[in-house]
This record gives sequence, C-alpha cells and structure tokens, in this order.
Amino acid sequence: MGLQRPVLRAVVPAFVLAGVAVAAWAVWLGWDQGYDVRADGSVSGPYQPWQVAGLAVTLLAAVCCAAARGNSAAAVGGTTAGLTLAAYVDWSGDASGLFMVGVVLVMVGSFVASAVASAVVSAATDTLRRDRPLTPR
Repeated sequence: MGLQRPVLRAVVPAFVLAGVAVAAWAVWLGWDQGYDVRADGSVSGPYQPWQVAGLAVTLLAAVCCAAARGNSAAAVGGTTAGLTLAAYVDWSGDASGLFMVGVVLVMVGSFVASAVASAVVSAATDTLRRDRPLTPR
C-alpha cells in the first residue's frame, strides 16, 4: 500500500496533463482540416497562427500550474505524450508517410518548450518558498 501512493502521485498528474494536451489540440486544431487557397494560387494551412498560439498559451498555463505544484516531470512527460498522440492521430491519414516528420517535430518541440517552462517555474517557485519567512500560526 505504501508504494501505491507515490506512484499515483507521479502518474495521475502525467495522465491529466496528457488529457489536457489532447483536449487542447482538439479544441484549437482538431476541427480545422481545410487548406486555404490564396488569390495567387498558393496554399496555406490547415491551421491559422491564432490557433497555434491559442494551443501554446493553453498548454503553457497547464504546464506552469503543474510545475508550480511540484509536478515538473508530469508536466513535461504528460504534455509531450498528449501532443504527440494528438498529432499522430490527426495527421496519420497522410499516405506519403511524411506526417511522421511533423509528429517527431511536435514531440521534440513540446518536450523542449515544456521542459524550459517547467524549469523556470520550478526555480521561481523554489526561490519564493525559500525567501518566504516562516510565520507561526
């Protein structure tokens, strides 16, 4: 019984963050599958910059909250796993197989971004806790 609690405290936040990442992908990017054709014939899309920025801000908030609570590893692992899974599922219909390049780029980018954000928030949180005077109750 003693081992189950630490394992649950490590695993549950990671699954929650993975779920948040998948849900955020669905909300911000999952519904937009069409490409835009400009007047000059060039094609862009399927995502608009504001959609990607919305996803990034949403996940940044989730990662920062988890890191501030001491769950940096879960924030990094869960976010990376969730985004990688969402990208794979969303893009796997590409018959050329090149979608895997994008999936790997999402995996690496989300790992680096969430690791940096977690490290910054963890360091700031540790500094604030260390500098706060203890007050008797």
